[in-house]
Amino acid sequence: MRKLIILLAFVSLGAKAQYWQQKTDYVMDIDMDVKTHQYQGTQKITYQNNSPESLETVYYHLYNNAFQAGSAMDLKIQNALDPNRKVITNVGTKEKPEWVSKISLLTPEEEGYLKIKSLKQDGVTVSFIEEGTVLEVKLNQPIASGASTVLEMEFEGQIPLQVRRSGRDNKEGVALSMTQWYPKLAAYDDEGWHANPYLGAEFYADWGDYEVNITIDKKYTVGGSGYLQNPNEVGRGYETSKKELDKKVRKGKLTWRFKAPNVHDFSWAADKKYEHIRHQVPNGPVVHLLFKKDLENDKKESWKKLPTVMNQLFDFYKERMGAYPYKQYTVVQGGDGGMEYAMCTLITGDRSYRSLVGVVAHELAHTWFQFLLASNETKHPWLDEGFTTYISTLIENQLFDNKEQPFDGSYKSYKLLAKSGKEQPMTTHGDAFDISTGYGISSYSKGSLFLDQLAYIVGDEVLQTVLKSYFKAFAFKHPKPEDFIRIAEKDSGMELDWYLNFWTQTTKTIDYEVFPLLATKITINQRGVIPMPLDVRVTYTDGTHQDFYIPLDIMRGQKKSLSRCGSSKRLEMETANV
Repeated sequence: MRKLIILLAFVSLGAKAQYWQQKTDYVMDIDMDVKTHQYQGTQKITYQNNSPESLETVYYHLYNNAFQAGSAMDLKIQNALDPNRKVITNVGTKEKPEWVSKISLLTPEEEGYLKIKSLKQDGVTVSFIEEGTVLEVKLNQPIASGASTVLEMEFEGQIPLQVRRSGRDNKEGVALSMTQWYPKLAAYDDEGWHANPYLGAEFYADWGDYEVNITIDKKYTVGGSGYLQNPNEVGRGYETSKKELDKKVRKGKLTWRFKAPNVHDFSWAADKKYEHIRHQVPNGPVVHLLFKKDLENDKKESWKKLPTVMNQLFDFYKERMGAYPYKQYTVVQGGDGGMEYAMCTLITGDRSYRSLVGVVAHELAHTWFQFLLASNETKHPWLDEGFTTYISTLIENQLFDNKEQPFDGSYKSYKLLAKSGKEQPMTTHGDAFDISTGYGISSYSKGSLFLDQLAYIVGDEVLQTVLKSYFKAFAFKHPKPEDFIRIAEKDSGMELDWYLNFWTQTTKTIDYEVFPLLATKITINQRGVIPMPLDVRVTYTDGTHQDFYIPLDIMRGQKKSLSRCGSSKRLEMETANV
């Protein structure tokens, strides 16, 4: 029998499910100068307008421009009540700290930028306006519904000193963490354009096929998204045969040629001191592990244990969600912590074995929720981060902890936020939370509890069916919260919109109290606003016990399997406000 844990409430948004998606195919050639940290690029995008509307304007994200003193992201950090410690630094003393934005201290050589040198639509130059991290393009010819256009661009970029996710020379000495590094078309869906300025939160994009050619110093090893097309030219553990190895070095550089089908991002990292392990997951993808050769021996040994862990992770997520659809996945040391990308993740690698497995388990789980389902994480961060936390917590608990209640930590975090008076509804936009702690707990902890409590409402086995149905129905379709709850309603036979509304759209709480036993009657009083069905176990003085289940009228149904204990004793249950 499951124990009801007294909690609180919120979530949701609206709009009908979107069954069309734009298609955005990229071909990019990049020439990297590792000395200046600058790169020249050409980009060709074939944009298929599958929407019912004609488009007269398109928008690009220029994420690198956030890493400039005085940018909107810099100002947000400077004015935040509790900024993320990753983006601030102490310029005072230990006794008298003075915290400032790291971005505000970047020199011109350390800043990031993306500069557009030319842009054409179907061979004809188009005009554009650059506003911080967003490029607005007025098209010469509208893109009619069902039609496509070709956008060709020349651009140059500079890699910022690593502050947040993307950048060079991170704290572990990784040379290049190339994430959010290219001009990227904004997503367009049934709600219109999502050309949000980049302020440090999450991402949303349309799927497409990527062909990316990276020319870089021959001493560097590259890992990231996509399938390497010329393994025998670059070697470094990618080669299919030592005999066929034929490095084509031109002016001290090698070109790495990648293709990534049906993804909505492309990221990579490069360093001169990567060690590369290639591992075939049984009935799964080839996994590439790239980590620094100069890690301490115990940390390197932790990385070398990952192949066995990857087998377990892919098996677990396949069982709980569905099969991984690609033939490759890369875990590469880089970035500023852990961040998921298409067919790869960048993580800091100087970790204990337990920490390393934990971050890999979490980032890999994002593949299903962020890169295959791909809900709008800027608008509904909990729908990705919360669900990812839920499923990765389950496998971590299976691998290490074996706790009866693996979500104790999430409940504790949530209770602290709920009692703080600073909680905001989970429907708050990712960039609009008043405090970063509120964003983190709402998205990760409270988001994971959305599923743990749903399992309490519908039953564990039904929730497992719900997750599989959700993935099957909405992979590659950008689902919204309402899409998930409808799947849950269909699989459970219950009405559940009340739960979605209370838990995500409000900050109301769940709170019940049990009055002392009076003869053969127990009174349960609902003190909080959010109703919940109740599982109650009564233990008698002779050591026997009896279970009672009290569903809600608004559920229009009940759990299909109930645990009941055999007892001849009778108990009258009285509930108030249920």
